[in-house]
Amino acid sequence: MFRPYLDLLSRPGALAFSAAGVLARLPISMVGIGIVLAVSAIYDSYALAGRVSAVLVVTSALTAPLIARLVDRHGQARVMFPALLVSGVGLSALVAALSLEAPEPVLYATAVVAGVTGQFGSLVRARWTYLLKRDADAIHTAYSLESALDEVVFIVGPAAATLLATSVDPTAGIVVPLVSAVLGGTWFLLQRRTEPPPTPHHDSTGGSLIRLPGMLVVVLVFLALGAIFGATDVSTVAFAEEAGRTSAAGFILAVFAAGSLVSGLLYGARRWAQPLWARFGVGMVALAVGVSLFVLVNSLWALAAVMFVTGFAIAPTLINGNGLVQEIVPRARLTEGLTWVGTSLGVGVSIGSSIAGTRIDADGSHGGFLVVVVAGVAALVATLSSLRPLRAGHRARLADELASGRREDAPVRDTLEP
Repeated sequence: MFRPYLDLLSRPGALAFSAAGVLARLPISMVGIGIVLAVSAIYDSYALAGRVSAVLVVTSALTAPLIARLVDRHGQARVMFPALLVSGVGLSALVAALSLEAPEPVLYATAVVAGVTGQFGSLVRARWTYLLKRDADAIHTAYSLESALDEVVFIVGPAAATLLATSVDPTAGIVVPLVSAVLGGTWFLLQRRTEPPPTPHHDSTGGSLIRLPGMLVVVLVFLALGAIFGATDVSTVAFAEEAGRTSAAGFILAVFAAGSLVSGLLYGARRWAQPLWARFGVGMVALAVGVSLFVLVNSLWALAAVMFVTGFAIAPTLINGNGLVQEIVPRARLTEGLTWVGTSLGVGVSIGSSIAGTRIDADGSHGGFLVVVVAGVAALVATLSSLRPLRAGHRARLADELASGRREDAPVRDTLEP
C-alpha cells in the first residue's frame, strides 16, 4: 500500500517540500479551536468565540484567492513571504489582545490582520502538479498523500490545542500554530528548486475562475462541507464540557481525523476507473449520512466511535474535489483554483462554527449538532444537484483531450474497470 507514496517521496525535493508543507499548515487545525478555547475561557462566550474565528476566516476568504492569483503570476516565495509576515503579526496581536482581555472590537481588528494569508495546502499541491507533469495516476496519489497529511495535521492539531489551552494557558493553542506557520512556511518557501515557475501572462480564461463550468458547484459543496466541520468542532468542545471532560474534545476530533487518514491512504494507493464526479457524489452521500448520526449519541465514547467511522468519507471526498479543480481550471491558474475550494471550505467552517456557537449558547451541544445535521443535508443537496453538470463537463473535457491527442498515454477512466 505504501509503495506508491514511497516512490513519490523519493523524487528530488519532494520529501522536503511535503514535510515543510505539513508544518506550515498546522495552523489550519489549531487556530480555529485555539480561538474558541481561548475566547470562551477568557470571555465566557461561545458566540463571541465563533464570531472572532469567523472574522479571521472571512478575511482569509477575501484575500486568499487574490494572493493565490499573485502567486501564479509572480511565484510562491515572492508573494508568500510578505503574506506570512502580515499573518504572523496579526496572530501575535490577537494573542496579546486576549491576554489583556481587550475589548471585543480589538479582537476583531487583530483577527482581520491575522486572516491576510495564503494557503500552503494549495501551494504544496501546485508543486506536486508541476513536479509530476501530466502523470494522472501519480498526481492522484500525491493529492491523496497530501489529504492524508492534512488529516495528520487534524489529528495532532486539535488535541495539542486543547491540551495547551487547558493545561498551559488559554492562548497557548494560538501561540504554537503561530510559531509553526513561521518556521514551516519559511522552510517551504526557501525551497526554490521545486517551486513552479510563475506565469506572468495568464491564458485566455479571464475573470474569475468561478465562471468556469463546474467550478461554482464544487465551491458551493466545499462551503457546505466546511460548515459541517466548523459546527462539529464547536459542538464537540461543548459536548465534552457538558460531560465534565473538556480535554477529551481534542481526542475525539483527532479520532474523526484518524478515520479520514486511514481512508485517504487506502484510497490514494488504488487506481480508480470510475470518473471523479461519480466518486465525489458517493463520498458526499456517505459523509452526510454519517454526520447526521452525531445528534443521536449520548456519550463521549459513542461520539468518538461514530466520528471514526464517518471520518472514512472525508479524505476521499476532499481528494476528489481537489481533483475536479485540477480538471476544471487552466494549469496556469491552478494555485488560484485550489485556493478557491480551500477558501470556501474555510468560510464554511467559520459559518458553521459561528451558527453552532450561537445555538450552543441557547440549547447546549445538542443545538450545535443540529447545525451539523443541517449542514450535512445542505452539502448533500448541493452535491446531488451538481452531478449532472460535473458529468457533462467531464465528458466534454475527455472528448477534447482525446481529440487533441493529450490523453494518448492515459486510460479512458470512465470506461475501464479497476
